[in-house]
Amino acid sequence: MRMELNRRRHERGQVAIEYIGFIPLLLIVGLFAIQLGVAAYTVSQAGTGARAAARMASFDTPALPPSVAGRAAMSSWLADNSQFRPSWGFDDVTYTARVKIPSVVPGVDDWGWAERSTTMPRD
Repeated sequence: MRMELNRRRHERGQVAIEYIGFIPLLLIVGLFAIQLGVAAYTVSQAGTGARAAARMASFDTPALPPSVAGRAAMSSWLADNSQFRPSWGFDDVTYTARVKIPSVVPGVDDWGWAERSTTMPRD
């Protein structure tokens, strides 16, 4: 009994030490999970921008330039780092939107580009 009490006193604080070692790993895993969500949202916004740009380009007299319409359809914090490329066919138009994936992980700045294309028939 006396030996068990000494062991308990000796092991006090060990759980706190284990948590201190585990918290940085948990934070890193959390940041990468958030980064995955940001990347998925960026891909979705690239599709939205490409669709809006192609729709505007399909009109005979568009109200806005297609790339402006594409950026207006996207979230403003992603639209600033976007590029639009048209491809004209005989009776259709295709717009490709490229959006830079922002980083939430410190020290990792380049996650690449999200790219989506949309084709619309011309009026």
